[in-house]
Amino acid sequence: KDGELVEATWDEALDLVATKFAEIAQESGPDALAFLSSAKCTNEENYLVQKLGRAVIGTNNVDHCARL
Repeated sequence: KDGELVEATWDEALDLVATKFAEIAQESGPDALAFLSSAKCTNEENYLVQKLGRAVIGTNNVDHCARL
């Protein structure tokens, strides 16, 4: 807060991330955001990451590290 690193609750942290994602998407468009997932995640977890990116945020910038 105000340039200082302070302890926060999970709710505060998630609210901040949601607010910043919305600001970026509104100012620069949804394609300014990207979602990256891990090969160590389950298929279901990877599905949820891509669903969040595509359906909620509106970007097709979704990738994972399994292809590397």
